[in-house]
Amino acid sequence: MFAMLLVLLVSGIPLAFVTLLVALIFALGWFGPMVVPLITSRVYSFVGSFVFVSVPMFVLMAAILDRSGIARDLFDAMKLVGGRLRGGVAIQTIIVAVILAAMSGIIGGEVVLLGLVALPQMLRLGYDKHLAIGVVCAGGALGTMVPPSIVLIIYGLTANVSVGDLFTAAFVPGLMLAGFYVAYVLIRAYLNPKVAPIPDGDPVPLDEKIRLLKGLILPLMVVAGVLGSIYGGVASVTEASAVGVAGVLLSTVVRGEFSLGLLKGAALQTLQTVGMIVWIGIGASALVGVFNLMGGIKFVSALISGISDNPTIILLFMMLILFVLGMFLDWVGIALLTMPIFVPIIKDLGYDPVWFGVLFCMNMQVSFLSPPFGPAAFYLKSVAPPDITLATIFRSLLPFIALQILAVGILLFFPGITGR
Repeated sequence: MFAMLLVLLVSGIPLAFVTLLVALIFALGWFGPMVVPLITSRVYSFVGSFVFVSVPMFVLMAAILDRSGIARDLFDAMKLVGGRLRGGVAIQTIIVAVILAAMSGIIGGEVVLLGLVALPQMLRLGYDKHLAIGVVCAGGALGTMVPPSIVLIIYGLTANVSVGDLFTAAFVPGLMLAGFYVAYVLIRAYLNPKVAPIPDGDPVPLDEKIRLLKGLILPLMVVAGVLGSIYGGVASVTEASAVGVAGVLLSTVVRGEFSLGLLKGAALQTLQTVGMIVWIGIGASALVGVFNLMGGIKFVSALISGISDNPTIILLFMMLILFVLGMFLDWVGIALLTMPIFVPIIKDLGYDPVWFGVLFCMNMQVSFLSPPFGPAAFYLKSVAPPDITLATIFRSLLPFIALQILAVGILLFFPGITGR
C-alpha cells in the first residue's frame, strides 16, 4: 500500500487523488464492492463535521486581508514599536506576523504579504538578506501555531478533541516561538550591528503617530472579536470564524476598499484552497479507513510500541516520522494520514491528545521551512526580488529551523507550557 502511494506521488498525481485511488484499489481488491459504503460513510462523517465550516471562513478572512491594505497599514503602524531599536524592522515584522496569524491562521497568504511589505523595506534599509528572508518566512509560518490555526482545527477533527481546548493550549507555545525569533534577531543585531542597521531619519511627529496608530485599531478589533468570543465562551470556534469574516469585511468598508471585485476574488481563492483541503481530507480518510479494515492500525501500533518500553522514545520516534514526512508532504496530508494512527497510541501511552496536537503543530512549523519542499520558501520566492534564489532562501531558514526544533524539544519535556 505504502509502495503504491509513493510511486503514484512521485509520478506527479495530486495527493488527494493518489490517496483516493489507492484506497479504492485496496478496498475492492481486499474486500470486494461491499466495503465501498463503509468508506463513503467514513468520508461523510469527516466532511459533515460542523467544526469544518470554520475552515472556509478563516480562509476567506485571509483572502480578504490579502486583497486589502489592512496588513500594509498594520506594518506601517508597527514602525512606532521598532523605532530606533537595532533590528527594529525585523521585530516589527514578527509582531505583525503574530497579529495576522491571530486574524486568520493561513500560512501562504501571510508569507506573501510579508514578502511584499516587509522584505523590500528591510533590504532597502541594509539588513542582512539572510536575516530578512528568515524573519519573513518564519514569521509568516506562525499562522500554524497562533490560534485560530487551521492546522489545529484539522487536528481536532481527526483526533476527535475539542478545538477550543487546542486553541487555549497553543496560545503560549505560539508566543514562545515568536519570542525565540525576536531574541535571535536582537542577539544577532547586537553581536554584529551590520546585519540590522538602525534606520536614519527624524523622529516621527505627533500627528503622524496618531495617523499610524489608527492603522492598528481595526486589526486589533478583529483579533479581539475572534479570540475574545472563543475564550470568553460567547461563541464556538465555528461561530467565531464568521465573526472574523464579518469584522474583516466591515474593516474594508470603513477603509473604503470594499468592492464586489474584491469579494469575488477572495471567494474564488477560498474555493480553490478549501477545495484542496476537502479533497485531501476525502482521500486521506478513505485511505485510513481501508488501512484500518486491513489491520494496518494494529500493525503500526505494534511496530511503534515495539521500538521501546520507554514512552519518551516512542514519542521522539513519532516526531521523527512527522519531521521526515514534513519534508515531502503538506501538513493537511500529514495530519489526515498519520493522526488517526498516532493519536490512539498516544492515548494508550497515557499522554494528553491536546498537548500532542500542539506538539504536532510545532513540528509542522519545521515542515513549512525545511528543504526540499518547504512551502514557505516557495511562497516567498513567488514575490521575492529575482536575485534571491531558492537556495538562498533555504540557507537563510536554517537558524530558524534550529529554533523551531528547540521549541519542539522544550514542549516535549515541559508539557506544562500548554497549561495541560
